[in-house]
Amino acid sequence: MKHEPVLLQEVVQYLRPNREDGVLVDATVGLGGHAEVLLEAHPRVRLIAIDRDPAALERAGERLSRFAARVAFVRARHEQLIEILKQHGIDSVSGILADLGVSSMQLDDASRGFSFRYDAPLDMRMGPDSRSASDLVNTLDEAELASILREYGEEPMAKRIARAIVNARPLETTTQLAAAIRSVKRAKPHDIDPSTLTFQALRIAANEELVELDRFVNDAVSVLESGARVAIISFHSLEDRIVKQAFRTLKGECVCPPGLPVCGCGAKEIVKVLTSRPVTASEEEVNRNPRSRSAKLRVAEKS
Repeated sequence: MKHEPVLLQEVVQYLRPNREDGVLVDATVGLGGHAEVLLEAHPRVRLIAIDRDPAALERAGERLSRFAARVAFVRARHEQLIEILKQHGIDSVSGILADLGVSSMQLDDASRGFSFRYDAPLDMRMGPDSRSASDLVNTLDEAELASILREYGEEPMAKRIARAIVNARPLETTTQLAAAIRSVKRAKPHDIDPSTLTFQALRIAANEELVELDRFVNDAVSVLESGARVAIISFHSLEDRIVKQAFRTLKGECVCPPGLPVCGCGAKEIVKVLTSRPVTASEEEVNRNPRSRSAKLRVAEKS
């Protein structure tokens, strides 16, 4: 079945390049679904396609092969945006897209260990530069594990689950980890699986998904041409909160404590935020592609 990128029409609508012969960046190209449609819609643009996962880049290369002369593929993290553009001799770009989080290819490949639905090695690495989830659960102490579950999973039972994980060591598979979690956290009717928040937290920690995300947003805006846009899709509240706050700062919203006689934070409007609230998937898209349910798109345009 062909991969369906989330919020595709919304991305195409918002991420129109300010120059038809400019450069677009897909900072997390994945399987190339968004990139394919953007290249079709704008036949003169060039694309820098970035991803940390070699398997994803290979698949994207196959999908975008007919645009080969217009696409440069780079295996790297999106946080390396400035360095990548310098290596390609590019000073500014006409639009940037980042679709954050785990891809459907990674979720559906049982061997990658992202899902508690499959019995697989406890891996969860998006790329070879990451630390495995197995390493985390088998080496961190109880307090460190609880901190990860609380901070990245917003798991209310973080301490009890961390203790259960430590007591169940060594843990080598996804089902072993899920069993340790369910030994202290019971399933409730119509609620998410007890393992969901812990698996999310370990995945985020293993891949350092939130590290320097705010810096990426600032870097992305810094290399945009005037009138160009950055579009970011997030899949959980932690990512969305960071993107939202970064956009608020970049649009010049003062963050000084109330009561100061004059602004001391140096707030200055650099972008216009085009999405006062995040754009979410339509009911039709959610029915067609349930993974789009949690997707949130925020867009800003450089002044």
